[in-house]
Amino acid sequence: MNKTKLTIMAFLISGVVLSGCSSGSDQSSASAEKVQEPTQTEEVKELTSDEEDEKFYFTADEGGSITKISASTNEVVETIQVDGVVHNVQVSPDGKMLGATVIPMNTGEAGHETETHGNDSHGDHGEDPHGEAAPESDGHGHGDGTPGQAMFFNIETDELIESVPIGNHPAHFVFTEDGKYALVTNNEDDNVSVIDMESMNVTAEIATGKGPHGFRISSDSEKAYIANMNEDSVSVIDLVTMKEEKKITVGAAPVTTGITSDGKTLVVTLNAENSLAIVDLEKDQIEKVEVGHGPAQVYIDGNDQFAYVANQGTADAPSASVTVIDLAAKKAAATIPTGKGAHGAVTSSDSKFLYVTNMFDHTVTVIDTEEQKAIETIEVGKVPNGISIMK
Repeated sequence: MNKTKLTIMAFLISGVVLSGCSSGSDQSSASAEKVQEPTQTEEVKELTSDEEDEKFYFTADEGGSITKISASTNEVVETIQVDGVVHNVQVSPDGKMLGATVIPMNTGEAGHETETHGNDSHGDHGEDPHGEAAPESDGHGHGDGTPGQAMFFNIETDELIESVPIGNHPAHFVFTEDGKYALVTNNEDDNVSVIDMESMNVTAEIATGKGPHGFRISSDSEKAYIANMNEDSVSVIDLVTMKEEKKITVGAAPVTTGITSDGKTLVVTLNAENSLAIVDLEKDQIEKVEVGHGPAQVYIDGNDQFAYVANQGTADAPSASVTVIDLAAKKAAATIPTGKGAHGAVTSSDSKFLYVTNMFDHTVTVIDTEEQKAIETIEVGKVPNGISIMK
């Protein structure tokens, strides 16, 4: 585990300057310098507003790492090595912690898992929704009884805070907005683990449909909407009673969900239908909008105006685009080119930028949402999957 400490120390106390206190120094050989008389020009260094407000976004790299990128410069500032397949990441609501789902690797087996949803081995039938045979798993402990891990990292220092055992083949990770819980879907156990953030323990396991995968939680922290990949439904989880409230039939091979801030509109990517289901939760009505081939994740912007659908395709026939859906009009407003295998998507807090992971190019595409075009491509870790940003 690479634990990089990023520490800013700027204390001038009584004119005494200590050597050997900087990051990377040998503490055993550190010694105090001669006391100097303070001068009128010596002042305590303060962080600039830019340093205080620096934001980062993170990619979950299935090759065994988390890439940390500056949101102001789009430069990689750190690669955090992780022992396992990192499937998904999310920043906590207070911006102090990063959560990640990690699938253990089988000892002695090289390579990584490439998640292609419809054309993978997640299903219990071994075929993708289009009727093509799924490739054999390249092996990372799927179904071998080894539990996955929910890992929590300090965003400032990148250090591992806690690793919590969860279920088999953990998929997505989401914090509740009130900060009380973190939820993880266990794809091969057909349930979701609820982690109490105060005790850092799993306090509930809630049954879902088959193959729970991507999900989002309502802004009031009361409902979770979980896409069940191996059936045609979304499980609605009541986080007050900690039970599945109901299932909503949405269409073939749902991968990920999104929910508007008012809790009235649910969106679901349908991998096998190449479409986005838009669900009016008040009227129980569903409309479908055609998107690109093999849609993976969807992300609703902060204004609840657009839903961005990452079109991944498959390893053999990768897609390379994002479809922009106008939620009010319920139609596609634009298609924006990306790298190969567009998978994860997230917008900046002001919704001016969209960040998309490209699984088969090992990159992130940065998109100007007003211009609706890619403005930068960033090389990250191997097979970037999920992505999350500090707000």
